[in-house]
Amino acid sequence: MSHQRFDSGKAPEPVGLYPHARRVGNLLFLSGVGPRERGTSKIPGVELDANGNIVSYDIEAQCHSVFRNIRYILEDAGSSWDRIVDVTVFLTNMKDDFKKYNALYAEYFKDNQPCRTTLEINALPTPIAIELKVIATIEG
Repeated sequence: MSHQRFDSGKAPEPVGLYPHARRVGNLLFLSGVGPRERGTSKIPGVELDANGNIVSYDIEAQCHSVFRNIRYILEDAGSSWDRIVDVTVFLTNMKDDFKKYNALYAEYFKDNQPCRTTLEINALPTPIAIELKVIATIEG
């Protein structure tokens, strides 16, 4: 079975040696996607101190940005939001952020309700509070 690599021209550049997505058969596997903006280290809703430590963050702004980045990757690869079948969500602060994230998730996924797992982790590779790992279907 062949594997096809996809990189979006709109989503933020990966922070390591990996593609935005890889197609295997009729499935599209997205690498972890955060809220950064393409071509910059800017993270919507994040304020950093001079040492790069998080001073404050807005989980709502980060959620909107992550969902937008997911959409960019899906569309550039030939899939779409309504073809998402599985989502793994990583939050760095479940206690404070889950309620707001869950409400926004419900808005974005009201018509398409993929399987979902939400995990709390200590940190992500950049100073972000949320990252998504997505699997979607893709046409022949």
